[in-house]
Amino acid sequence: MKIAFVVNDVATEKPVYSTTRLANAASAAGHDVYYIGTDDFAFDADDAVSARARKAAKKKGTLEDYLDGVKKDSAAKRIELEEMDVVMLRNDPADDFLARPYRQSAGIVFGQLAAGRGTLVVNDPLGLSQALNKLYFHAFPSEVRPRTLVTRDAEEIRTFVGEQGGKAIIKPLQGSGGQSVFMISKGDAPNLSQMIEAIARDGYVVAQEYLPAAASGDVRMFLMNGKPIQVDGKYAVFARQQGGSDLRSNMSAGAQAVEAEVTDAMLRIAEVVRPKLVRDGMFLVGLDIAGDLLMEINVFSPGGLGSVQKIQGVDFAKVVIEALERKSEYRRIYGRFNNSELASM
Repeated sequence: MKIAFVVNDVATEKPVYSTTRLANAASAAGHDVYYIGTDDFAFDADDAVSARARKAAKKKGTLEDYLDGVKKDSAAKRIELEEMDVVMLRNDPADDFLARPYRQSAGIVFGQLAAGRGTLVVNDPLGLSQALNKLYFHAFPSEVRPRTLVTRDAEEIRTFVGEQGGKAIIKPLQGSGGQSVFMISKGDAPNLSQMIEAIARDGYVVAQEYLPAAASGDVRMFLMNGKPIQVDGKYAVFARQQGGSDLRSNMSAGAQAVEAEVTDAMLRIAEVVRPKLVRDGMFLVGLDIAGDLLMEINVFSPGGLGSVQKIQGVDFAKVVIEALERKSEYRRIYGRFNNSELASM
């Protein structure tokens, strides 16, 4: 199987990233693995869809050695995406929102072209096009998500915060990694306008009900083909404890990964969101849960496979690659499925 991983920039990839683990697991299984950055695509004069890709070596070693080999200039060559069995979109559009906005949709646009030529693209690019900002989250049933307002009107935000008893979360509609996230408390009223202005400067503001259960962090649960990933009774799930007094639970913001108990409420949330994720062709997804409510759905580049492997003792990256192998076999046996159907089958 030939599989290409699309990332924001090959040069900035790190060994600890889940993409590195997925790529390494694919190489270990004997597959040909390529890395593509969002600057590397081309629509050629002969109508071929290609990319400047870096091929990974299959030799065994550490994740550091593996990624170093990918980054060597000698590893780069031009490939046609039609030659790939699978293209896995792992770039995060939010990372390019301000500095390189043209990159945001590059994976989606060229992914759609590749899918139209018979290559399996996951997550499905048409589904991802709906999720370029956090409004995608609000297409899921209200019973599993906190009460939320999305607006640029400062007065409406102040009213919403007041209705929540003076305590709420405000954050940008676009972005990730916990950037520009503020927790508003009753004593913050004099500074609320400045906080709103700081976020609204770059777009819409999300004002969200504060969840007390989030005070100590949240839980990341991985779904594959719309269902929680489970191996021998162990779920791909871990808790993220906040770093010190930081309200953000993102690993990039200093949170710590610890073992988490899978509750009936978590499984209920997974079941409620499953139909839409499957319909949208979302193959690999990360749910962020606090208590009995969903805080966020990561459909672009859910991270934490290394953390969950360390906690659970299961190489879930290998499980993901095995699922892609099955999809490739389905296509060989049955011919061309619709990409969104095959992506979450």
